[in-house]
This record gives sequence, structure tokens and C-alpha cells, in this order.
Amino acid sequence: MIGKYPVITLCGSTRFKDQFLEAQKRLTLEGNIVISVGLFGHSGDDEVWTEGTKEMLDDMHKRKIDMADGIYVINPGGYIGASTRSEIEYAKAHGKEVNYMETP
Repeated sequence: MIGKYPVITLCGSTRFKDQFLEAQKRLTLEGNIVISVGLFGHSGDDEVWTEGTKEMLDDMHKRKIDMADGIYVINPGGYIGASTRSEIEYAKAHGKEVNYMETP
């Protein structure tokens, strides 16, 4: 299993913190380099909501998608919000593989 590791960026609502952490662990153990969010705004990281921070984090997440081979969408119950939908569209437009926790 030593060698080239696919890079996957996790996308989804930050309200699903536990699912992000579970996916990060599982995908890492499967031999992937996992890039995740830095803050969980909908799970208590209130710094996200200070002026300009959300916009910066959204842009930063697109750069994380740029660095990845694909994205993995955290979508319990099929939930995909506007920000996540934008990230999926961005990934597809840039030829990235898109996989989902639950089939949309």
C-alpha cells in the first residue's frame, strides 16, 4: 500500500462534524490523503461567522478541491446545501471525481 495515494477533499455541511471525522478516518485507512474543513461553523466554531471569514473559508475550500483528485460528499439523509452544491459543481467543472456518502 506504499506509493501514490489519491487525494480526496471532504465536502458537506459542517453540521455533520461526526460524519466528517468518521469519513476522514475511514478514507485515510483505505490509503487516501484526506483534506477536510478547518472549522465546523454549524457545529460550534463561531469564528466562521466573523466578517469576511466565511467567504475566505469558502474560497479556501475551492483551493483544497484544486489540490485533490476528487471529492467525497458528506450528505446524511441526502442533504446537500447551497455551499456544498457549489463545491460539487466546481469539482465537476474541473474534472474531479465526485463520490457521495449516500447516493443523492
